[in-house]
Amino acid sequence: MRTFFEPDEYEEFEAAKDVLIRRCLGWAGGRGLRADATVLEAALDARHRSTDGRLAFWNAEQVGRFLGEWIPRYVIAPREMLEAAPETLLTLLRYLDATGLRDPRGATPVELETAVAEAANDYPAVLDDPLRLGLAKFWAQVALDHGVDLTDQEVLNRFQRDIDAGRVAYDADLLEKIAEARFFDPGLDEERAFPQLPVTLPPAPELAAAAARSQTVRRLTALADWVGKDGRPLTTAGNLRLADARELAELLGTGEQDLKARSATELPKLSFLLEWAKGIRMVRVHKSRLVRVAKAAPLLRDPEQLWARAFEAFFELGMELGPPESCASLLAEEFDEAMPDVLNSVYGLPGRVPVARLQESVWLACQENFQLDDDDPRHDLWRQEVDRDLVAALEALAELGAVDLDHGMADELYSSDLDDEEQMLPPAARDRLRAPLAKPGPLVSLTPLGVRAMRERMLAEGRDAPLVGELAQAAPGELLGVLAQHYPPDMAAMELDGWLAAHGGEVEPLLDAIRVCPFRTRAAAMLDALADALPDGQPLLRRLRGDRALGPIAVTALLEEDALRPDDLTSEEHLLLMAEGMLTLLELGGPDEVMNQVTQIAGREAPEIIDTVVRSGHPAEVGMDELRRLVAEPLRARTHRLRFVEGPRPGARGHHGKRRKR
Repeated sequence: MRTFFEPDEYEEFEAAKDVLIRRCLGWAGGRGLRADATVLEAALDARHRSTDGRLAFWNAEQVGRFLGEWIPRYVIAPREMLEAAPETLLTLLRYLDATGLRDPRGATPVELETAVAEAANDYPAVLDDPLRLGLAKFWAQVALDHGVDLTDQEVLNRFQRDIDAGRVAYDADLLEKIAEARFFDPGLDEERAFPQLPVTLPPAPELAAAAARSQTVRRLTALADWVGKDGRPLTTAGNLRLADARELAELLGTGEQDLKARSATELPKLSFLLEWAKGIRMVRVHKSRLVRVAKAAPLLRDPEQLWARAFEAFFELGMELGPPESCASLLAEEFDEAMPDVLNSVYGLPGRVPVARLQESVWLACQENFQLDDDDPRHDLWRQEVDRDLVAALEALAELGAVDLDHGMADELYSSDLDDEEQMLPPAARDRLRAPLAKPGPLVSLTPLGVRAMRERMLAEGRDAPLVGELAQAAPGELLGVLAQHYPPDMAAMELDGWLAAHGGEVEPLLDAIRVCPFRTRAAAMLDALADALPDGQPLLRRLRGDRALGPIAVTALLEEDALRPDDLTSEEHLLLMAEGMLTLLELGGPDEVMNQVTQIAGREAPEIIDTVVRSGHPAEVGMDELRRLVAEPLRARTHRLRFVEGPRPGARGHHGKRRKR
């Protein structure tokens, strides 16, 4: 049972959603908990159509988004069902926890209970607010108010014609207000972010020491000390006096103290640092003086926090880039969006990234955003300015300690993909890249401080950004579930090593978690992830061959690795593998798919085969119960019904058993 699907995996997601809803309803019914299929489906849709797409990842923000926005805008259901949506959501969250599906990187069960309770306080007012409706839900509600069956397309078409003809009464003023609200807030579908590979970080003390060594942090601290408690006078234009600017440039080591200049603004590095300090709220202009901000005193005593504030403030400094006499480049005008994208790319790419690739991507984005004409004579100048300012921005980040800049040959992977059929770059961009990538050039990579800062930004945006070591205290089943879906084998091995070190090196709790997993596809993926991550994975699988609960999936894994041949299996193992295959198909395709495939293969013997599998003694209690109720019994009933169709029974001679005359 996967809990993450790419946006284009429509059928796979729908199949998983059906299983989750069916199982959750059954689980809730056995415990007297409220669960409505419509609300469960909406909750899973809301998580799928989100930035990260993790169905089992929930926190207070996701709870608020679902109850406060998704339900009122999209979900069409009876009022009583909508009012009980917090209860149904709570049931889903409890079910995810009880079955080991919960993503441990989200909120804890206790935190989620609190989040639902807090959201429920405002929920009645949310439901009563008509401006939270979506346009589709508005019209659906109008149809329901007029007794229209939303499942009857012919009736809906007739209702639409009545609306067009003006024969249906509705609140036109409300419709106009909803349309206006949706225009400025068009939808809750979030663009799916590119999945990130897990990263590693050094211990916290090393990161703190790196922040204290940052050249920019030291310069900002020295700048604040230089301003002093009394401040520094400014010219009528609001700039430092030139003599003071030269003094400060020498103190900070910008190398600009001897430049020919008529104004402090002609010292670009110093001007950039001053604007940076203002952006952090370390200094400000007050009554023609540059003064320190009193509330910034604790920040100046904490280099790590100062580094973090400087990093966040950096993205607002685009207009300060470039020579003082130049106009703002296209990059400067898009800086707050373009630079995070640049660093996201560096975060997600292996090794040192050639700056030429980043420059090309930024330029293509500028062309699209500003709708540039290739025939414009200023085209080459604009490109040069964008390239220049991107390099300047990376140099500023290098001084902060967020990136490392180097010079050398780019890895072959950054040029070898230019001829790939799936390459997204346009042909002209590929041609432009061939020459710079064929010779040494500037390369960039994130430092550990930069990795941590970008990861924190991604997490704040709701993205999935795994960190090796963050699962050390996760429950065994939750750990293996995340490793199976979101970690490549090498990183999974590192994460598993950390978990084992924190839990006495015992593998048995992990095996127990697989044993109790009620989803066969998930159990198989969990065992595969565990075996791949352990140095003795195959011997473990061989040992588990005789395990009652894990034997079928262990044997399946050994067969897939060619460590076993079908001839090596016992008759009991063959039967259990047949059951395993049907249970897997039941989860992936549903009951009808199981009946169709077995019937195609076995014909009239299909019911007997299914019954044999049901009696096989396979250990998956939940799955076997579903196989009996949803496949075996309906298939048997369908076969019985066919025998009572009017006409001769199979093998009967003539009508009503009479022999025909010769």
